[in-house]
Amino acid sequence: MGFLEFNAVGWDLPDGQVLFEDVNFSVSTGEVAVLVGANGVGKTTLVSIAGGTTTARRGAVLAQGGLALMPQFIGSMREDTTVRDLLLAAAPARIQEAAAAMDALEIQVMERDDERTQMRYAESIAAWGEAGGYDVEVLWDVVTIAALGIPFDQARFRQVNTLSGGEQKRLVLETLFRGREQVLILDEPDNYLDVPGKRWLEQQLEETDKAVLLVSHDRELLGNVSTKVITLEGRGAWVHGGSFTGWRAARQARQDRLAELHRRWDEEHERLKELVIRLREQAKLSAAMAPRYRAAMTRLHRYEEAGRPPEIPREQHVRPRLEGGRTGTRVITCEGLGLTGLMDAFDLEIFYGDRVAVLGSNGSGKSHLLRLLTGDPVPHSGTWKLGARVVVGYFAQTHQHPEWVGKTLVDIMGRGEGIRGGLDRGAAVGMLSRYELAGCADQRFETLSGGQQARFQVLLLELGGTTLLLLDEPTDNLDLVSAEALQHAVEQFNGTVVSVTHDRWFASSFDRFLLFRSDGTVVETDEAVWDETRVARRR
Repeated sequence: MGFLEFNAVGWDLPDGQVLFEDVNFSVSTGEVAVLVGANGVGKTTLVSIAGGTTTARRGAVLAQGGLALMPQFIGSMREDTTVRDLLLAAAPARIQEAAAAMDALEIQVMERDDERTQMRYAESIAAWGEAGGYDVEVLWDVVTIAALGIPFDQARFRQVNTLSGGEQKRLVLETLFRGREQVLILDEPDNYLDVPGKRWLEQQLEETDKAVLLVSHDRELLGNVSTKVITLEGRGAWVHGGSFTGWRAARQARQDRLAELHRRWDEEHERLKELVIRLREQAKLSAAMAPRYRAAMTRLHRYEEAGRPPEIPREQHVRPRLEGGRTGTRVITCEGLGLTGLMDAFDLEIFYGDRVAVLGSNGSGKSHLLRLLTGDPVPHSGTWKLGARVVVGYFAQTHQHPEWVGKTLVDIMGRGEGIRGGLDRGAAVGMLSRYELAGCADQRFETLSGGQQARFQVLLLELGGTTLLLLDEPTDNLDLVSAEALQHAVEQFNGTVVSVTHDRWFASSFDRFLLFRSDGTVVETDEAVWDETRVARRR
């Protein structure tokens, strides 16, 4: 039986500012509780507290039935790790510890093959089995076949950077849903998944009897699977005991109720202050009024000490201004272009003003096409070229920008890059405020939430004088308000847009659809196609 409970949990930022306070909720067996809130309000922090990787500053968290966590950035792993490493990262602590000890002694045996080291290595192998290591390897065999189409023995040493983000996510999700742990903490598990993968995830969430705490920004998925909605806003949390489909109406009703409570509190506060002032003047004239004056003072003090009603959450206002500019009529021309080992040769012409959605399953080569168009050295055959006056702006799916690590947002904007000029601090903070990032001006890029990093990338596209937007899953980490703002900005953009997306809502605003099919061909379709399966190639 899985059960998760938060009791009066609070967290403070390093500068002492309260991020959230007095958070209370529970998730029981068979429930899928979705956690929603604006980028940067603390969802990832709360998830890490729930998963046990961070300890709450105040309050307590109770988890029963065993707990497993999927962090937000699984799917964007590009470092030199293997499939086995990825699966171990999602395994229980006892499995991770046994694997680390066995791996360390295996290296020692290769370096120093004496009897003592061999005995210790044999003991570590026995400990691996006692911890459940062989059982989990059976599970890994099942999940690698399900997610990659190959057994674990073939996949274990494969580099994670050869897998798409969706394949990485699917591997971990298969492990968690099939594992023994009865409480699952899933931080944006649908990011990088193609639509068949999202539908598979929806089915797993609908059928599981585990207790699930889920963070996602996909409104269709939220509406299909949620049994309750936990909203993190106004430095606190409140619970809507129904599906996400009724959440907006519930939130508006709560906002109206809070506004009325604040109005009444202010009126009563003003009345008590006026009473104190009146009785103070009367007490100056008559000693008999002094007790009444002191009683009124005590009443006012207690009223203020009890505090105002819960804070009314401030509405977000994200205002991108992607202006663009006139280019030649033909923006992209591809002739006999094939992506080596991924897709067969195809011809393509994209014209000024087109909105092209690139669709297909994970691992089919969609992101490779965008990176090729930015000038990255992607293996290919055939030719491609950009038209006159085309300035490329690229939004990276994984937010991988090693050149920004250790730099604050103001530093990055102040130094400029390419044709993007540097800005002084005042101008930079003004720009950041339109993206609800002014409070992060002196924060390092790598410390931002996934959604804040995404908004910052969009801001830099605005500053770069871009006339061709190449967007790789731009809405994956954006909260609902930011995603709607980005879609509006893309619709108003005076230029050309090519976007890889698995966001069914976002894709509805595009007018051309380029489909990477499972048979290795690339074709244009009249409408969005979401049921294309994994590309049939040797793995």
